[in-house]
Formats: sequence, structure tokens, C-alpha cells
Amino acid sequence: MKIKLDIECTPQEARVFFGLPDVEKMQEIMMKEIQSKMMEGISNIDADSMMKTWMPEGMKGLDQMQNMFWSSMTGNKTDKK
Repeated sequence: MKIKLDIECTPQEARVFFGLPDVEKMQEIMMKEIQSKMMEGISNIDADSMMKTWMPEGMKGLDQMQNMFWSSMTGNKTDKK
């Protein structure tokens, strides 16, 4: 036997009905904190520091990746430097 119920209610009403705690205020506080930390991080980012983080040795990492792809495509196992 299948029984299907459609209940229309707000999230607040559902939380109260199921006896769940009201965490709305905590979520607002946490979201503001996360937003402020993200804005702090964004203000400190510039293109040069991002590239240093992603490719610490400059373009050497990109060259190594290209060589790896090239050797896997051609079957050549020698590493070009």
C-alpha cells in the first residue's frame, strides 16, 4: 500500500513540526563571517601571487605537463628538459 501526502509549509514551519532547532540566526552570523573572510582573501589576491601559487617554478610546470601529454600520445618515454 502506498500513501502519498503533499504538505505545503515554510521551512520554519517544517522545523517546528519536526522539533528541529531554529538555526537561522546562527546561519546568518556564519554567512556574514564567511563573506567577510572571502572579501579579505579577494582583496589580497593579485595575478602575480596567484601564478606563483599555481606554478611555483614559473612555466616549468606547464612544460612538464606538455611533455607528459606529448610522450603519452606518441609513445615516447624520454623526458625533454
